[in-house]
Amino acid sequence: MMSKEVDVVVIGAGIIGLSIARALLLSREKISVTILEKESESGFHASGRNSGVIHAGFYYSPDSLKARFCLEGNQAIKKICKKYSLPLKEVGKVVVTTTQDDELRLENLFVRGLQNGVELELLDGKYLTSYEPLARTAERFIWSPTTAVSDPRLVLTCLQNEVIRLGGKLKFNQVVHFKPKIGCVESNSGKYFPKHIVNSAGTQADRIAKLFEFGDGLSMVPFMGVYRRTDQISLPLQRLVYPVPNPLNPFLGVHLTISAQNDVKIGPTAIPLLNREQYSFFEKWNMRDIQESLFGAYSLLKGNSHDFPKILQTEFPKLFSSRLVDGASRLVPSVKDVAHWEKMQPGIRAQLVNLKTGTLVNDFLIEGDSRSTHVLNAVSPGWTASIPFGMHVSELVLRNF
Repeated sequence: MMSKEVDVVVIGAGIIGLSIARALLLSREKISVTILEKESESGFHASGRNSGVIHAGFYYSPDSLKARFCLEGNQAIKKICKKYSLPLKEVGKVVVTTTQDDELRLENLFVRGLQNGVELELLDGKYLTSYEPLARTAERFIWSPTTAVSDPRLVLTCLQNEVIRLGGKLKFNQVVHFKPKIGCVESNSGKYFPKHIVNSAGTQADRIAKLFEFGDGLSMVPFMGVYRRTDQISLPLQRLVYPVPNPLNPFLGVHLTISAQNDVKIGPTAIPLLNREQYSFFEKWNMRDIQESLFGAYSLLKGNSHDFPKILQTEFPKLFSSRLVDGASRLVPSVKDVAHWEKMQPGIRAQLVNLKTGTLVNDFLIEGDSRSTHVLNAVSPGWTASIPFGMHVSELVLRNF
């Protein structure tokens, strides 16, 4: 097998891997970067299956990497869309309440957004019909004008093309093995001896990290997100409509979004899975996945930060369209008037669990040294934040050159 000298090998051609490779190539002349991807295309998993929402950045703790890079990423993704004439719907978003208990949470969310530097308004419910006539709220709502929508796969393609144009190489259908002690990456395209290895392998990132003695005390619990869609003629939604997040459920809850293709979507679910790449009940059963997922789920059950039994109780019924419709109708009652909701391709969130504390890892997480860098947790808003986050990881890598 041929040996190849290369400065950086990036594992994974999702939006994060592509953004890191792009940033490396832009940051230093004559650097050689090769991306190794086990699938036949970029963004096959989470990056190509997300909602396409370009988040504004008001959900996240002000001191978090998510808050920092989501705000910057919102503008960066829009810039890419405009540069390449990609679909970009700058429709904005309303966050509404369904109970009186939501009001304090809504106000706290608004304050957090202002701390993050996000452009927001907290408005009386009587003005809601001026923003989204189909939505309902208990008292007040948040208006987020910078939230937008694009097509994730088109953005991925443009970033991939930029990587290639800048001199990077992409290798698909790669079966990869690591020999950390000698700094070797073996694949079916050859042996690589890079100066640095970047691990952005999504649901497999924690396993690769452990080979390099990182990711201690962490395990993966994958969560499946399922959407249903209809056309805007059947449901003429003008804005994205979200509920106030429940603090016991770390996900955003069922909401309504508009796609770049003029569909209206309801979802997603946050259903815990036993297998990391199991998009169907009948495929990819893996005993190692099952054992690790159960171990992570057990840690969540022991912890008290998340009501994991409640997550199980509320999320699994959403596999049925009727339950998704019920949830969405609390925000937009006319959802129930739609005759047919079409199933969409599901996605899987690569969510890490801290086994010591029994909590979900909420922020982006990076570990590494002079030989390797591991992106261990880059879940939502990873797509929105990808370009500045890739620059950040690139800076960490280049410090070691």
